[in-house]
Amino acid sequence: MTPEIEPGERLWSLDTLRGFDMFWIIGGDAFFEALAGITGWGGAKWGAAQLEHAEWAGFHFYDLIFPLFMFISGIAIPYSLLAKAEKGAPKGEIYRKLVKRGLLLVVLGIIYNGFLKLDFANARYPSVLGQIGLAYLFAAIIMLNVKTLKGRIAAVAGILGGYAAVQLLIPVPGIGAGVLTPEGTINGFVDRLLLPGALYDRIFDPEGVLCVLSAVSVTLMGGIAGSILRGQKGSGTRKTAILALTGAGLAASAFVLKTWYPIIKRAWTATFDIYAAGISFLLLALFYLVVDVWKMRKWTFFFRVIGLNSITIYLGKRLIDFPFSSKFLFGGLAGLSGRFEPVVLIVGAIVIEWVFLFYLYKKNIFLRV
Repeated sequence: MTPEIEPGERLWSLDTLRGFDMFWIIGGDAFFEALAGITGWGGAKWGAAQLEHAEWAGFHFYDLIFPLFMFISGIAIPYSLLAKAEKGAPKGEIYRKLVKRGLLLVVLGIIYNGFLKLDFANARYPSVLGQIGLAYLFAAIIMLNVKTLKGRIAAVAGILGGYAAVQLLIPVPGIGAGVLTPEGTINGFVDRLLLPGALYDRIFDPEGVLCVLSAVSVTLMGGIAGSILRGQKGSGTRKTAILALTGAGLAASAFVLKTWYPIIKRAWTATFDIYAAGISFLLLALFYLVVDVWKMRKWTFFFRVIGLNSITIYLGKRLIDFPFSSKFLFGGLAGLSGRFEPVVLIVGAIVIEWVFLFYLYKKNIFLRV
């Protein structure tokens, strides 16, 4: 989930952006939702609405969190795997580590979803971690074997075009082709046909078979972004401009196409991939310019502590009751804050999570897969 980057090449902006992304998962979303509910402030209500997934078609900020993380994992490919391959590491060893990492994330994802309850018939086997692991595996294999930028762009286009053809042209029995509803999408038909156990949305799974294949394109586009940054040609400002123009072009293309092919996160439509990758390119350009080109880094520490141990806090939130700890430590203070009590407790939980990660950071403990 946090691929290792060669120490001398580490991008501060990458760790910062990863931490910014994870911040919303570990409590940033709950903070705005609680603030909006208590105050009714227009800005807080708008933020809270953006921190909910779009019900189906459409795009909210929260729909970006998952694909942005996958995009970031792709950025690391040139700095980790390709760097090792260039130094002469045996391909067999690289592939073994890739497969091991992908399968381990699949297993961790199944466990995260409650597999240890041993209710195998009702267990959910697709997962966020599994999708990240498998998409990274396939994107990395493409990056290792397709050496040119044109070839990698062609691979992205092939994945997106093939996926769009499947969603729009292959008929679902009894429904027809191109019906992009929860009941009609081919994603659900394939998931019900192939996946054991329970599906997240009962009739289909947003981390199901076709969604994983679609998400490979987002990770691969992250890999292309990483190649742009790692390339020796051009100044940091020029690389920023390339990233920003690419992002703007992708986002605009998806915005135009959505009239005929909707942006749907839960079905990972190709337009969703393009739009999410476009915004990810723009965010990367901004963070890279500020953090690595202008070297304005003091403010990044809070996010970097989170980003350097992203897998730890993602799993830790499942295993550790941080809200209980916050109530224990800050319950008195929260009680004195009147109607803002829920906000204080959420901030307290975020503080405890960050201190936990800061301790691991100071001890140089980083959970890597």
